[in-house]
Amino acid sequence: MLTMFLDKAASTAQASGGQSALFWIVYIALFGGIFYFLLIRPQKKQQKQQDALRSSIQPGDNIMTTGGFYGVVLDVVDDTVIVEFGNNKNCRIPMHKNAIAEVEKSDAEADDTKK
Repeated sequence: MLTMFLDKAASTAQASGGQSALFWIVYIALFGGIFYFLLIRPQKKQQKQQDALRSSIQPGDNIMTTGGFYGVVLDVVDDTVIVEFGNNKNCRIPMHKNAIAEVEKSDAEADDTKK
């Protein structure tokens, strides 16, 4: 009688242990999915937008750097841009494209896109 009771208790513990493992797997998968859709996916989307912005830079565009400086793009060479800052025409600085936070297209291009 005692052995039958112990066998039944052991089988019940194994069944609940299997259900518990399944619960934790589903629980972790659910939070992994939430983590992906709330954190990783928007970050990738923003990165693609930034890459498209940086690849569309052309001479004459007004930019703002990540440091908050405003300037005009004079030349674009691979990953480097030559930027002119302020009214002083001698202040030309080469910088990496990743240092550009915002781009405002020149007036001539903006008029062409409106037509």
